Amino acid sequence: MPETDPPPRRVGLFGGTFDPPHVGHLVTAVNVSHALELDVVVLMVANVPWQKEGSRTITPAVDRLAMVEAAVRDVPGLVPGRQEIDHGGPSYTADTLAVLAEQYPGAEFFTIIGDDAAAGLRTWTRWEEVVERSQVVVVDRPGESVEVDGGIEWIRVEVPRLEVSSTDLRARFTDGRPLDYLVTQPVLDVIRARGLYGASR
Repeated sequence: MPETDPPPRRVGLFGGTFDPPHVGHLVTAVNVSHALELDVVVLMVANVPWQKEGSRTITPAVDRLAMVEAAVRDVPGLVPGRQEIDHGGPSYTADTLAVLAEQYPGAEFFTIIGDDAAAGLRTWTRWEEVVERSQVVVVDRPGESVEVDGGIEWIRVEVPRLEVSSTDLRARFTDGRPLDYLVTQPVLDVIRARGLYGASR
């Protein structure tokens, strides 16, 4: 019988709007995976990001998923996540972890968040379930301190400082500034093929 790879035992959950996914997202995922010896990191595309709903127009989830699929296609250990899209409605990490627990039975989960999200973790819907179901991993920049609500156990991982903003990237498509080395070529190809952010096909 052919050998099969063992199921992942250490799974990272890196959720986001990914509108669009950029090199900063990839650098974060790869560095956390290395630091914590994760078997896989799922870049989970939010269906309806409740924290951003109403603040601006969000690119359709299917398009954001296509960009994430392109971004991670050739990156070992990173996989796209569509579970929140399939679930429908607002995206909550507690629900996503429950779904992933069924997909990866017996795995240990690590929820990867930025320092800004960590400061407001207790505002998340059913945040207690997130803490119960996973280790909270806070991504930090070298030399900076992180504030996390007291009483929550968490792991700190330093990643290189890359000041890349999805907001700025969307503006670059509008005003024609270069996107070289900020977004990978496969992602740019998806953006142009689908005419996203006003890009010409």
